[in-house]
Amino acid sequence: MGGRGRRSRTQRKHFKDGRENVWKRPRSDAQQQEEFNTKKHWEPFATQNVCFDDYYKEQGIVALEEWDTFNSFLRRPLPAAFRINSSSQFCSDIRSQLENDFMISLQAEDTDGNEVAAIKPLSWYPENLAWQSTFSRMQLRKNQLLERFHEFLKLENEIGNITRQEAVSMVPPLFLDVRPEHFVLDMCAAPGSKTFQLLEMIYQSTEPGTLPSGMVIANDVDVQRCNLLIHQTKRMCTANLIVTNHEAQHFPSCRLKKNNATKSETGGVKEHAIDQLLFDRVLCDVPCSGDGTLRKAPDIWRKWNVGMGNALHCLQVQIAMRGLSLLKVGGKMVYSTCSMNPVENEAVVAEILRKCGGSVELLDVSAELPNLIRRPGLKKWKIRDKGVWLASYKDVRKFRRQGIVPSMFPSGKHHSEESVNGQETDLEVIPENGGESVNGSRLMEAKTSLNNNCEEEISDLPLEYCMRIVPHDQDSGAFFIAVFRKLSPLPAIQKKIITSSELLTSNDRSEDLEVVGNEDDNLMEISLTEVKEQSAEPFQDPDFADDKTGASTDTEANNISEETELEDIQAPVSQETVPEVARGKRKLQVQGKWRGVDPVVFLNSDTIINGIKTFYGIKESFPFSGHLVTRNSDTNHVKRIYYVSHSVKDVLNLNFLGGEQLKITSIGLKMFERQTSKEGDNPAMFRISSEGLPLLLPHITKQVISAKVVDFKHLLQYKTIKFADFVDAEFGEKASKLLLGCCVVVMNKGCEIVYDPPHVDASTIAVGCWRGRTNVAVMVTALDCQELLERLLPRTDKADDSSPNGSKPTIDEENTTKENIVANDHEDISAHA
Repeated sequence: MGGRGRRSRTQRKHFKDGRENVWKRPRSDAQQQEEFNTKKHWEPFATQNVCFDDYYKEQGIVALEEWDTFNSFLRRPLPAAFRINSSSQFCSDIRSQLENDFMISLQAEDTDGNEVAAIKPLSWYPENLAWQSTFSRMQLRKNQLLERFHEFLKLENEIGNITRQEAVSMVPPLFLDVRPEHFVLDMCAAPGSKTFQLLEMIYQSTEPGTLPSGMVIANDVDVQRCNLLIHQTKRMCTANLIVTNHEAQHFPSCRLKKNNATKSETGGVKEHAIDQLLFDRVLCDVPCSGDGTLRKAPDIWRKWNVGMGNALHCLQVQIAMRGLSLLKVGGKMVYSTCSMNPVENEAVVAEILRKCGGSVELLDVSAELPNLIRRPGLKKWKIRDKGVWLASYKDVRKFRRQGIVPSMFPSGKHHSEESVNGQETDLEVIPENGGESVNGSRLMEAKTSLNNNCEEEISDLPLEYCMRIVPHDQDSGAFFIAVFRKLSPLPAIQKKIITSSELLTSNDRSEDLEVVGNEDDNLMEISLTEVKEQSAEPFQDPDFADDKTGASTDTEANNISEETELEDIQAPVSQETVPEVARGKRKLQVQGKWRGVDPVVFLNSDTIINGIKTFYGIKESFPFSGHLVTRNSDTNHVKRIYYVSHSVKDVLNLNFLGGEQLKITSIGLKMFERQTSKEGDNPAMFRISSEGLPLLLPHITKQVISAKVVDFKHLLQYKTIKFADFVDAEFGEKASKLLLGCCVVVMNKGCEIVYDPPHVDASTIAVGCWRGRTNVAVMVTALDCQELLERLLPRTDKADDSSPNGSKPTIDEENTTKENIVANDHEDISAHA
């Protein structure tokens, strides 16, 4: 083509920059200084919001005589808090270090200059497993005197031995009374600190090498937050977790249909472990306005307005009702928010009780956790809308009744369409700041007139059983908790329910939501499009709902109508394979129906499974075959193999039979990873991952050797050691006789005896290694090595810091040893993960 070609974007930018450099005169020092002085610099967050003060004073969340104290605490930095992982192998060691080291060595001063303890256990949390520091997170980062303590927190948190979490955020799971056999649903789970807490509870009293019979499903609507959730929970190293990506209010029902039952070999109907996915416990920590987190997120001060809570009320009711419908009869659900707003708290609880009738009860848990200071829920509150206080629904103007619904008020009653004295027809919208209307006249008289006609409503429901935690009671954030128990299946509710399905697009209903917050570590900010009341729709409990109810309402990549979603699936399904063709009207979808999510398939390659079992000598008593899944159906390209517990396996099978309603983003415990070496693929092409080693260790009989403390320590320090350089020559000889590939080196803490074969118990410390042609190399991260050295071997004599030849090394000798290790390492291993 003729003519001059167009410049690229980069060329145009360079041309523009060059032209500016040519034609613009350089600025003088005086001009630059003037520009610097006039430029707006960073300013601290404003901690004043008149609307906030007016709103909560009127609601009476604290007595007027407490208001100044309450207000002053809201403006103080939030003390840092963390929780010890009760299922960690080093739980007792960490607690002992906190009690006997940091509590003594660290000191702080209160506001009056008096010396106080810098860290202390939270008195209401069981077994001294939760701790709070007098210092804020910012102070921990900046204060040089606290550097050792801060490094301790960072290291143990990264490893998974502790979880940094706001103190009040630890409360809701404690009221669920989770036991190891329970199926638990965390509906709005990200970033995952509460999920981690729930996993700790189901792992209580679990012996090494065993798994609890329960499981946790952690769900979140946002894919990016799901990634954060996965990162947080992978530190737990659990095979009892499934992470899903759904709208909580539309979390799918998984059930086995009568016309989809598989037949047994004898011709009868084959019984399945579970035929419907219901939960013993549900945690419903819903998205909220987040004003209970003002102490750690002061930017909320300038953003806060009453519309945030009003806009979320209907969504919160929907999520809670969906949680109750998925709850087993006799099960418990905890509803919680990090908001102080009664519209998001007591109003939601009251609406749940009204909808459910006698099928659900609100529990009085005031006798539990007696050291936790909490206040009863409110029985009365008002709604503020467009600068007007509303005491009942009859006061709501007609044009505002799509945004302000009856369930927000204490009585929850619908009133006639005509408002009191017909005031709504003449009343203009009042600015939130009490300013002027469009015609310039102030509307304070109209506002006062309406407020004077309000008849205050008082709820007749037992809302005092709810719990409110306020900041100045125990120097914490604010939180709200309510505990429900399901007494019978929910009734079919023939009332109008609020739904956003027609307002939000089917491709992504979350696009109209600006992030708000439902968790302790990550705050979200929500600006929700007004939700319309839809026509009457029946709400039914899946305990006795018809087939249509089981269909997922998530429509991303789901074009099948609700009527045919599950009714026509009639395919026999193997435990270890995914069926591809159903006998009904359509093919059974595979996991790949969820766009952008890898499929979940059972590993059914006998070559891989038998090769792994033979190489590591896995005992027949360990449930292995049928418990391995991958995210790739092509066996030749399988990179990672995950292990799932019995409960997760049952849910996965049910999900396959039910049309794969669950959008699974993460499942099970990563147990094996493909490993290549210069020797090429061999039976050892799958090495044991660090996450899977604790579970598998008691069940392997090959490729495992026991080491003395000194050699174990040297492996952690130098990462790679030649067979001849081990202090214990016998250990080096045993290592040389192992097969090329992955191996495990174990040490029994506090015991110098080297067991042959290795003895595995609660005191056993193990690291995954690689047996090369001439050496043994550690295959764990530098962070893991550091933590093991600091946690496990601090009491060993300094004389143990000898070099592998038995003599105490000089600096030059140590450097030479490391150089030789690096030089010899790469000739044996071509891949380290």
